Amino acid sequence: MCPHLGNLCRSQKTHPVRRMAFRANSKPPSFAAWNAALGAAATAIGTRGFPDALAAALRLLTPFQMMNGFAYSPDNHAFDLYNEKIVAERAIIVDRYLAGTFVLDPFYDAVRNDSSRRMIVMRELAPDNFRQTEYYRLHYATTRIVDEIGFVMKLEDSFCAVLSLSRTGTKAPFVDEELQSLRATAPVVCALGERHWFHLPGRSLAAGTARPAERIEHPLLTRRELEIVTLILKGHSNFSLATVLSLSPNTVKVHRRQIYLKLNISSQAELFRLFLA
Repeated sequence: MCPHLGNLCRSQKTHPVRRMAFRANSKPPSFAAWNAALGAAATAIGTRGFPDALAAALRLLTPFQMMNGFAYSPDNHAFDLYNEKIVAERAIIVDRYLAGTFVLDPFYDAVRNDSSRRMIVMRELAPDNFRQTEYYRLHYATTRIVDEIGFVMKLEDSFCAVLSLSRTGTKAPFVDEELQSLRATAPVVCALGERHWFHLPGRSLAAGTARPAERIEHPLLTRRELEIVTLILKGHSNFSLATVLSLSPNTVKVHRRQIYLKLNISSQAELFRLFLA
């Protein structure tokens, strides 16, 4: 089994052995157990115990190793929603993210384009070269996140948030049946999460350190070149760039060479350090 999220970007198909194992070894929770867990989560809204209660309810459906989340403002800043029990150093998974790398997150792109309440799946959103990006290397390979899904919530003042569930380490990715179960819970998970995090305490303090998406800029680059830089950093291959920008692959290659020449760099790692490190 491939250990990292990026391997799932190649295909969304689930291996038949994994599919059979899930059916044989997992049973859906009883109606009584599920209602009891949801009741406990609802009762805990507004208290420090809410995230644990919500996670306990969701673990009745499927196991996961980490639950965490970030919120985003209408003017493109990121905020800490819930990262109290992350399975890696905070500097890796939270501080770097809030300092600016969130602009490369497929989840962030997804909610900028559509903030409606729903469940989103990382491997369905990630660009074709996501696994080769510096963002992936720093955020996913370092933390050993194998798979990730998120629940999109609407908060006050047009803020939105994504509460993520992640599989890490040697655990298998979520299979289709698990994704279907989690997707079916999205209305209630989003409703409970919105009640708890609606006012997002501390967001005004965080705004001073968060970095707006428009900061990917450079005086030597044209508007089109900056657009290409942003898509490269997000994980789009030359072919994907050509499709997104309605250009020919050869034109994309010319732009890319010109960008590297102007910036006096030769790799994507240097590009990342120049704009976001």
